[in-house]
Amino acid sequence: MPEGDSVYVAARKLDVLVGRTVTRGELRVPRHATADLSDRTVLGLDTYGKHLLTRFSDDLTLHTHMLMSGTWTVSRQGKWLPRDLMAEVRVLLRTASNGRGVDGPAAYGISMPIVELIRTADEHTVIGHLGPDPLRADFDADEAARRMTAEPGRAVSAVLLDQRCVAGFGNLWVNELCFLRGLNPWTPIGEVDVPALLRLGRKTLHHSATVRGAYQVTTGNSRRGEQHWVAGRRGRPCLRCGTPIRVVAEEPNDPERRRTWWCPHCQPGPEAPPRK
Repeated sequence: MPEGDSVYVAARKLDVLVGRTVTRGELRVPRHATADLSDRTVLGLDTYGKHLLTRFSDDLTLHTHMLMSGTWTVSRQGKWLPRDLMAEVRVLLRTASNGRGVDGPAAYGISMPIVELIRTADEHTVIGHLGPDPLRADFDADEAARRMTAEPGRAVSAVLLDQRCVAGFGNLWVNELCFLRGLNPWTPIGEVDVPALLRLGRKTLHHSATVRGAYQVTTGNSRRGEQHWVAGRRGRPCLRCGTPIRVVAEEPNDPERRRTWWCPHCQPGPEAPPRK
């Protein structure tokens, strides 16, 4: 599932475009249907939380967000995707070969929900509201903690999901971090050791994003069904104590009530609040 580490990994795949000239650049969304990125150079890629910023010459930035459906595919020799996939392409970036006589790498943003072309100088308009990002070198743990504890009565799971507090944790990491810290998901954030939670969150997110074979494996075991402590394991025995994992379904249109998994033995605390 796309989270901060998902976007970071995607950006590293797209780094093959950096320094190359776009030979065909299309944004297949109504707002930018007439935009043409051809003849511009890809200057670099940056991530902030779940947002990807692809910077081009001429003060242009492509802002994309995968939400739950988007993916990036890269072809290192500029090959086209199968026809059925091309119908779902929302971003098409084909590049020059840099003198090798063949097409350069090509990138395809498939089923991408958010595609925006903005001035590079205006990037703050799409990421300025976000809290500190644990994957960034400029991560400010003190500022993240300040934002997270601004409302001491909020549930820890809701705070971690709030991108305005800390950017990059999605539902998978929120559930797994709560388990690893022995926190009931509905524990008030004012009762949580927030600095310790952030240290663990930063360490695990960075490990997932940068270590081969570790992507979103929270248990250290990559075997099917054993990659996660609680996420996606409804009714199955806890890998630590054997207690059946419980789950509460998400509340539609309520970002504070995402699907939540937890072990009632390893994460004792308040019961899930009643559904609205």
